[in-house]
Amino acid sequence: MSSLILSAATRLLLPLLILFSFFLLLRGHSAPGGGFVGGLVASAALALYAIAYDVARAREAVRVSTITFIGSGLLLAVLSGILPLFFDLPFMTSLWYPYELPVFGKVGTAFLFDVGVYLVVIGVTLTIIFTMAEEEEH
Repeated sequence: MSSLILSAATRLLLPLLILFSFFLLLRGHSAPGGGFVGGLVASAALALYAIAYDVARAREAVRVSTITFIGSGLLLAVLSGILPLFFDLPFMTSLWYPYELPVFGKVGTAFLFDVGVYLVVIGVTLTIIFTMAEEEEH
């Protein structure tokens, strides 16, 4: 059963929620927010899309496997911890780019770690939601 109101609201809310999740991600490496909260908001937006339409259409809208999200997020998180080792610093020491970037502000390995967490949270949450929704459909 599909609802016309839910479908119309989802088309309006999905871009706003994804944009808000990016805002939380960008804000998080220097203030409250970050990869975890941003990833949850993005996952909630895509879960809403799956409820409004169906899981198959939601998977098509994502265009990337949830396992790819998890793997690339873990790779970025580990890379952010390994980078300081090349400068004879301890594992997970923060490295910072010396100049502020216009939208991002001060960027360093903490931001890279946050992006990794963002991708992992999206991947894990969507894997759980999509799997449960597909089981319910069958």
